[in-house]
Amino acid sequence: MEETLQSHKIKPEHLTRKAIVYLRQSSYKQVRENQESQRLQYAMAVRARAYGWRQVDIIDTDLGASASVGSAPREGFDRVISSVFRGEVGVVMSREVSRLSRTDKDWCRLLEVCQLFDTIIGDEQQFYDLSEMDDQLILGIKGTLSVVEIRLLRQRLQRGQEAKASRGELFKRLPVGYVRDPLGEIVFHPDQRIREAISLVFKKFRELWTIRQTFQWFRDHDVELPVNAAPGSRIVWQIPTQSFIRDVLKNPFYAGAYVWGRRPVKTVFVDGQQLQKRQAACLNPGQCRVFIPAHHMGYIDWEAYEENQ
Repeated sequence: MEETLQSHKIKPEHLTRKAIVYLRQSSYKQVRENQESQRLQYAMAVRARAYGWRQVDIIDTDLGASASVGSAPREGFDRVISSVFRGEVGVVMSREVSRLSRTDKDWCRLLEVCQLFDTIIGDEQQFYDLSEMDDQLILGIKGTLSVVEIRLLRQRLQRGQEAKASRGELFKRLPVGYVRDPLGEIVFHPDQRIREAISLVFKKFRELWTIRQTFQWFRDHDVELPVNAAPGSRIVWQIPTQSFIRDVLKNPFYAGAYVWGRRPVKTVFVDGQQLQKRQAACLNPGQCRVFIPAHHMGYIDWEAYEENQ
């Protein structure tokens, strides 16, 4: 038999409604690799039944969804709020209350509707009744600490990236045609076919002088180019798109320069929602946050790059 637990904050009217167990992990990498966290979060449903709830809904659609500012709307969190608004929920449970929200706006919204509809909140340690001032204070502190924590982590990550970029060492993925040698230096790809294919893009552009005509030449002559299909994957050979030709010609990396911050992110509002998106146009290399000319060997020199632009 399951052990029956008790808490003075759980009233009979709470048990007549359902319990919601909310699960969230911030990235798909965590979902894949941190299975123990998922197991412990799902186990909160057992805890809810032990306290007397017969109907327990598990909302796990936000596994892999960030809760930070600028992230996409969380379907699961919105379902929690809607269910509380309909008066269907006696308790909202999460292994850690910080998983419910990482922003002040969402946190205050959750506490407001739970207080309005007499819905308690529970985590691994205890239950919180929002009609009690002490519980309001504790949840307020926990929510503030959660928001501050994610901001500090983001600032540390950003500062680390900036420091690494200032040395010309930050790379998500090297452009096709480059590899790292055993010493970590950036060098031309050892495959001669790949090197010749990238050089051919610049050669044909110097003959035809438009991106469109250069793309047309490769398509008309069925000449394939190497493409990094995805990080860590093997080189794929295919007829290039016009956007691929444009990206190669406009990328200062092929002229031996390292740049970082070509497409700065700015916060914008769309339909009343706060979103983040990248600028459509890239900055000129000299306007980027980091610009290091002669950083490595280039397929063309800097003078030719500027003339091409």
